[in-house]
Amino acid sequence: MGIELELHSGRPRRGASRGTLLRGSYQHGEALAGALSGLDRHGSGKLGWVDPYGDTFFNEQEAQVARREVATLTQRCTDEQQKAALLDLAELLEACAATPGSYLWFMGD
Repeated sequence: MGIELELHSGRPRRGASRGTLLRGSYQHGEALAGALSGLDRHGSGKLGWVDPYGDTFFNEQEAQVARREVATLTQRCTDEQQKAALLDLAELLEACAATPGSYLWFMGD
């Protein structure tokens, strides 16, 4: 199980997403899934909605909210691989929040 990330200039679609791809993160899949796996899907946070087995999309407003959650998770994290994954996620959420019309695509497998 792992989660890869892609930042797109607009809402991506499977098979036709290369035209909107701004950048991606593919090296932390398993660690990112592990870092997010303990979150409560029914809680108030956005990151709890990330599906480790499917696709989840955050627009720029959702990315803005999730940035604060990542900061808290990173501070509590003791696993170095998960911490690196969360720092990468934080960078992509920051870029998404700063890019009008963009989406961050969480690709679970």
